[in-house]
Amino acid sequence: MKFKVLSVLLLLGGLWPSGASADNRFIVRSTLDLQTLQTACNPPLLTPICTVVRGLGDPLGQLFLITSPLNLGDLLNLPGNPLGIVRAEVDQLLNLFPVGALNVLPSPLPAGLMADRTPVPYPDSGGTVWTSYQNQPAAQIVRVSDAQSQFGVSGAGIVADIDTGVDPTHPALQSVLLPGYDFTRNQPGGSELTDISSSSCPFTSCPPPPCPSCSSAQVNQSTAAVLDQSTAAVLDGNDQYAAFGHGTMVMGVIHLVAPTAQLLPLKTFKADGTGFLSDILQAVYYAVQNNANVISMSFDTQTRSRELRKALDYAEQNNVICAASAGNQGQAAPPLTVYPAEWQDDVIGVASTSDQDTRSSFSNYGNAIVWVAAPGEAIVTTYPFGTYAAGWGTSFSAPFVSGAAALLLNKQANTNESHAAAAVAHAMPVGPDMGNGRLDLVQTLAAVDVPPTGSIDSPSGYVFVEAGQSVFFSGSGTDPDGTVTAYSWSFPGGSPGSSNVATPGNVTYSTPGIFVATLTVTDNAGLNDPSPKTRTIIVLPAFSLLSTPSAATVPPGASANHTVTVVPGNTFTGTVSFSVEGLPSGATASFYPASLTGSGSTTLAVTTGTTTPPGTYSLTIRGTSGRFSHTTPVTLVVNASDFFVSASPASAKIRRLDGGSYSLSVAAVQGFTGTVNLGVTGLPPFVTAVFSPPSIAGSGTSVLTLQVDERTPTGNYNLTLSATSGSLIRSASAILKVR
Repeated sequence: MKFKVLSVLLLLGGLWPSGASADNRFIVRSTLDLQTLQTACNPPLLTPICTVVRGLGDPLGQLFLITSPLNLGDLLNLPGNPLGIVRAEVDQLLNLFPVGALNVLPSPLPAGLMADRTPVPYPDSGGTVWTSYQNQPAAQIVRVSDAQSQFGVSGAGIVADIDTGVDPTHPALQSVLLPGYDFTRNQPGGSELTDISSSSCPFTSCPPPPCPSCSSAQVNQSTAAVLDQSTAAVLDGNDQYAAFGHGTMVMGVIHLVAPTAQLLPLKTFKADGTGFLSDILQAVYYAVQNNANVISMSFDTQTRSRELRKALDYAEQNNVICAASAGNQGQAAPPLTVYPAEWQDDVIGVASTSDQDTRSSFSNYGNAIVWVAAPGEAIVTTYPFGTYAAGWGTSFSAPFVSGAAALLLNKQANTNESHAAAAVAHAMPVGPDMGNGRLDLVQTLAAVDVPPTGSIDSPSGYVFVEAGQSVFFSGSGTDPDGTVTAYSWSFPGGSPGSSNVATPGNVTYSTPGIFVATLTVTDNAGLNDPSPKTRTIIVLPAFSLLSTPSAATVPPGASANHTVTVVPGNTFTGTVSFSVEGLPSGATASFYPASLTGSGSTTLAVTTGTTTPPGTYSLTIRGTSGRFSHTTPVTLVVNASDFFVSASPASAKIRRLDGGSYSLSVAAVQGFTGTVNLGVTGLPPFVTAVFSPPSIAGSGTSVLTLQVDERTPTGNYNLTLSATSGSLIRSASAILKVR
């Protein structure tokens, strides 16, 4: 065993560089934990193999940044793999402005660039912003304002920007900035001002004073800012500050599109534009683990990194939306390779277009790296020291898409990478090799809009009505990602025939037939319910009933008859059957005939029993045809007491100018005590008649005296002597012979 250990130690010693050299930086995935790896890097009796700088934040705790005097091959070939290396790669040094980039400032600068500095309010911007920022051509091209107002969105979630950091004091950004992290210094806070404040201030004063009269000054190869001359002089052409302000500019574009989204600055690049891949990896993991919903990456590399791909896989698996710039070499991919834009399963690659919707001459292109394009020329945005700058490059195209992702999250909180990629693919064509075209935020948001759903609340199902009847309609609508803005009703066969309110109320149907009422709702995105709701209305021909007499009075055991007539409506030809409701006990009823077709009359015979209680009864005569029925009321009075009348003589002869008389007797039945009023009908002209007495209480006799005038025509006349008590009418007959 001692011999084996000695052999390994000798082998390790043989690998060691003979002369002193700077340590190399490696990104290592190991099976060892941090403490064990630190121990393995320092084997006993030997010069340390490596130094563990820090873990890089992957969820398994297996990814580390180490330094070592060994090269990568020797590190991977250590005998027995004492470091437990699964894989390793060189820690690349990336540059935001790589050699060969073509996104230089035009000369001269566009006339009027950033000239309109009128302050205007903008959501969550801590007050006001420049008009040239809010209303710039790029914002109008991608339809920022239209999308925000039409869909009622202004951004949601957390957008992390892996960049140079941000000016945390910028008035337009302060209210939505989160603290962030500086991975270049491994300390909290994502301020890029630390790159100038950590040493003696490079400007006349720090921060430089505001300069409302300054013209645009060039500060690096792709940026023009409004700065005082001393500031511009320090930054212009100074490689130490080549990328200073880059992160603040990118954040400003995101804020322009999604002003209420929170911004998380993750500083991985220094002011000179350089940044290590290890810091970027740690920033990706940090973003996911600190609840970022979007990661914006305005950088690229042409060297593939398995660990960067793995980190972005992790972000995608956690529903984080990633957007990356396609680069500024003006080359086609393939053969060019551009990462991370090339990993289209994880990242939305973004190219740059001009204000004329053509590919920017500096923008890389090719569908292998470009999913969508966005404006990237003369983009007016925020810049450190509370001012503004204009930038050229795909760096300023990518944040338009990152902002679009925040708007999508405002509409649908569960939007993920694939959803966002599919949504931004609804774009304006700008020619070949530019992915799905130039970003159009209105099309993007409409693509994920969930259509509204309408509901007919009344009636609850299909309805049968008769011609001339009404149906009450009411409806409602819901939209999970917006609001219902319009209702459209159609009522074929009804009056009114249409409506544009949620509750139209009563609709009258006058013509028999089958009609389908339809409700369609529309949301604030202009989308209609894909399944309009319907109700079927079946309108049948109408009929009505009449009955005479309206009331009848009978004693117990007697009958009353009523005539019931069917009055048909237009085209009614149905068969009506009859019934009666409300009969007193002991009474029976029959209809002759029992039913009628179309129209006609039937007789209702109501027969009371000897035991039927006296009283007034409301009867309902019902006629039914199919699903419909109509009624007509009658009143039945059952009177327990009664009377009979008789007259004598049956016939009397009276000469003209003479008089004569009849006797009318009233006989009470079952204790009748009512007052009976007497009368006579059928008298010839010029005959006077007098009853004495004119009425009888209970039972009794009255004498009817007649006086015949000389003008009375001779002949025989049939007289009716009547006796009335309330609803009871009884009569007797007699003959008058005038001679």
